[in-house]
Amino acid sequence: MKYSFLVLSPLLISIISSAQEPTYAEKLGWPKGAKVIVLHVDDAGMSFDSNEGVKNAIDKGVASSFSVMMPCPWVPQVVKYIKANPKHDGGLHLTLTSEWNNYRWPPLMGKPATPGLVDEEGAMWHEAEDVVQHASPEEVDKEIRAQLDRAITMGFIPTHMDSHMGTLFASEAFLEKYIKLGIEKKIPVMLPAGHNTYLRADYIERQKNELQKAGKWKEGMELKAPAILDRAEAIGKMVWNAGLPVLDDLHNNSGTWDIPEEAKKSDKALQAFYTKKYSETIASLKPGLTMVLMHCTNPSDIFQHISGSGTRRKGDMLAMMDPQFKKSLEKEGIIITTWREIMERREEVK
Repeated sequence: MKYSFLVLSPLLISIISSAQEPTYAEKLGWPKGAKVIVLHVDDAGMSFDSNEGVKNAIDKGVASSFSVMMPCPWVPQVVKYIKANPKHDGGLHLTLTSEWNNYRWPPLMGKPATPGLVDEEGAMWHEAEDVVQHASPEEVDKEIRAQLDRAITMGFIPTHMDSHMGTLFASEAFLEKYIKLGIEKKIPVMLPAGHNTYLRADYIERQKNELQKAGKWKEGMELKAPAILDRAEAIGKMVWNAGLPVLDDLHNNSGTWDIPEEAKKSDKALQAFYTKKYSETIASLKPGLTMVLMHCTNPSDIFQHISGSGTRRKGDMLAMMDPQFKKSLEKEGIIITTWREIMERREEVK
């Protein structure tokens, strides 16, 4: 089949341009072609079991970073852990949703100050879409500032900020408040705005899976990543020019992996499955600075009453603790970093 050069030329130009553009990892001083990764654990402070998962993944495994949900009940314990380990990389998992059915939390600002963030149970909304529908950007700004203020009040200075369930990326107005806070306080914000190769492909694959489950998928259908990704490059340059680091890509799909029944029979089998999946997907990442998100948890009998995701979260934790996973990272030449190091490097760049 022949293709018109006029049709292909914009694509070729785009490929050539992106190939010449240095990754953010290179801009931060890592070698050209390096794969630099933050192995990051979300949801610290959500529960006792979540905190145990963080500690295991960091202290007994290769995870390098984590972030705390400040409205949640087990925050004091994890903040004490951070203070006892001041070199650990602890950030804020800015929280605007409360997704579980029987275990929930309200906004720190309370309903009188942020009514749009509160549902009929007096807690935060279950889904990001609900927050977009009901809350104003001003209410979001009040709440994320309150979460940062609580951390600072507790003597916890976060190394970075990111977004629980991606809610701050669900609205451009919310995203603006998030970025503005990071620039104002000189705290890095998790922002994938480089080549986004893995993130873009993952979005499209998820759309395809949803269509297949609904019986609506047809071969040849054209699927697109969210429009915000088309503007990510420009946003990333603005954030970089404001003095903050930027990610090249984001890996956030372990929660979608289909766990075979055989892998559920023992911790050893579960660990082997998750180690294999993480090793394969990380090996497929393109060079640059990538954040790999996970939800390491050591689920007790109680955790099943919070969430049905205990097996997945345990798989994340076990993979991080697996010596075989560490060996696979070394074999691939992966450089593991932290947000603390990333910001230190950004401050050195002229």
